[in-house]
Amino acid sequence: MALVTFTKKGIYCRQGDFYIDPWLPVDYAVITHGHGDHVRFGNKHYLCHTLTGPIIRQRISTDLQVETQDYGKTVTRNGVKISFFPAGHIIGSAQVRLEYQGEIWVISGDYKTEYDGISTPFEPVRCHAFVSESTFGLPVYKWQKQDVIFNQVKSWIADNRQRDKTSVLIAYSLGKAQRLIKNLAGDMPIYVHNSIANLNEALEQAGVHLPETIRITADTRKEELKSGIVIVPSAMRNSRWLKNLSGPVTGICSGWMQVRAHRRWQSADAGFALSDHADWPGLLEAIKATGAEKIYVTHGFTATFSRFLNENGFDAKEVITRYGDDEAEIKLDTPEKTTNQELTN
Repeated sequence: MALVTFTKKGIYCRQGDFYIDPWLPVDYAVITHGHGDHVRFGNKHYLCHTLTGPIIRQRISTDLQVETQDYGKTVTRNGVKISFFPAGHIIGSAQVRLEYQGEIWVISGDYKTEYDGISTPFEPVRCHAFVSESTFGLPVYKWQKQDVIFNQVKSWIADNRQRDKTSVLIAYSLGKAQRLIKNLAGDMPIYVHNSIANLNEALEQAGVHLPETIRITADTRKEELKSGIVIVPSAMRNSRWLKNLSGPVTGICSGWMQVRAHRRWQSADAGFALSDHADWPGLLEAIKATGAEKIYVTHGFTATFSRFLNENGFDAKEVITRYGDDEAEIKLDTPEKTTNQELTN
């Protein structure tokens, strides 16, 4: 019997009687990270990484029954050993390692292999079976080094300032926003949307040091914002508030900006291919490092990526889940049709 099965409620460990990132309410939920498609309201008990605890309490409810543990520590449930290892996706993100009678599975959740300077770096975990995302599971997605991208962002901001424009960066509130704050902090003040400020406060209280930011309020003057950097979630992209700023210039920060057609997003002025997910080389690197005999491919370009793995010596299976993409609000439709030649280039 497999240690993990895929059910209508989510990824289930029958021996331990718990679910990993369930999308329907369950008694015992093991959580990989704090994004809304991986942690939901209604579970009786939550087990997550120490830094994910304050995130889900802030985003969902302070009344949750949450148990936390650090990376590398183990809790045993019905004979199944559960431990967390860094996923590198966002602050507190974890791969879930399960061990039972010598069988080891790793459910990775979302992950990236490049160190972003703020999240604990991704750590490969040897296992028999590996559950991998494939959000950017096409060869076209190959990220530039983040210092190159941030130099592009800084040049864009400097140009906007010379033209007396307000620089507005659109990014996911949890993960991408903190990464921008960490890497753009310097001479210019950083103004953030309320949702970002609330998450920053929760992380600061948990012991995560972030550069100083200024919460945007109804009293924040338009001219004040022009002198700094503004970071808002994607829900604000077409808002009246943004359009009423003094000469707003918007830049979307998302892996989807890697493809030229996506950069022509009709209401944005610039696109920066900055992602908190592994790119094509990163996915392959991570999978190879596990030494896993079986690969289960979830959310993203599952059919294409699993086909490539099977054609290149892996035993891979596509798994349909309800996990989404934390960058989905700024994604354009991308066909999953690609040739064998494109896959190997």
